[in-house]
Amino acid sequence: MTYYLTTLLVYAGVDVIACVALNLQFGVSGLVNFGFIIFQAVGAYTAAVLSMPPDTANGGFQQYILGLKLPFPIPWLAATAAGGLLAIPIGLVVLRRLRSDYQAIAMLVISVIANTLVTNIRPFLNGAAGLSLVPAPLSEHLDSGSLAYQWLYVALTVLCCWLVLVVANRIVNSPYGRTLRAMRERERAAAALGKNLVALKLTMFVVGGSAAALSGAILVGFIGLWAPASWLYPETIVIFAAIIVGGRGNNLGAILGALLVPVGFEEATRFLPQIGPPGLIPAMQWVAIGLLIIGFLWFRPRGILPEPRRRVEGEA
Repeated sequence: MTYYLTTLLVYAGVDVIACVALNLQFGVSGLVNFGFIIFQAVGAYTAAVLSMPPDTANGGFQQYILGLKLPFPIPWLAATAAGGLLAIPIGLVVLRRLRSDYQAIAMLVISVIANTLVTNIRPFLNGAAGLSLVPAPLSEHLDSGSLAYQWLYVALTVLCCWLVLVVANRIVNSPYGRTLRAMRERERAAAALGKNLVALKLTMFVVGGSAAALSGAILVGFIGLWAPASWLYPETIVIFAAIIVGGRGNNLGAILGALLVPVGFEEATRFLPQIGPPGLIPAMQWVAIGLLIIGFLWFRPRGILPEPRRRVEGEA
């Protein structure tokens, strides 16, 4: 029971970081990033290949690049940087000339292309089989199977959640955050006031990509494996559902959504009795998530914790 609790807390922390990151992009800045899962995958793969030994180890049953076996926390820091660096070329291509709806389609296509390439180029990241035997952080000094280590990992996850939330709150509650919301509501008006919309979007793309990559690094260090099947584009829809349910534009709403949808909603289905053919419950789970999104968009579009309305002094 204790191991289940620590696992649930780590997964919750990963989802909280991912939801706060996407909230900065989608909720605050208005960027519909349907390729969000790419950045989680980049963080996971980067942390994995930097912490793993060369691919000749363990009988050479895996093929992958690097294999530097770097000590913690370098793989996590490098993964965070990799997510931000990847966001720059993608953002420059997607955000400069495309409107929001076309941006969403382009990001979805990029997500599918990236997954297909990683799946079919085996020497790069071991292809469809993915990476396994990823060393846990500090495993060379501590017993990663002990209960004390599990709680240490929870503490590291909570620390990362706190750092991401501090950065996100500083952005949202600053004059820069007001500029982002102005861009989200009226792009032409923000541009008429002299705001560089491409720079604003690219900055949030980089910040969100870095945080997403950090969440991927935390997850791969905990579960010890990562494969293309774990970062298909529907996974992004779950994070979007969490933002919509919790409250778009509100960091607390993003946290609440992460606890209700990816953690609470999906975990609850594990306790349902097996009915019908195999795979029926997971399939119905996706149907339920779709209905949840539609229901909230129709009846409560601002979510459970709506974005706080800010009034200017002297405003009626």
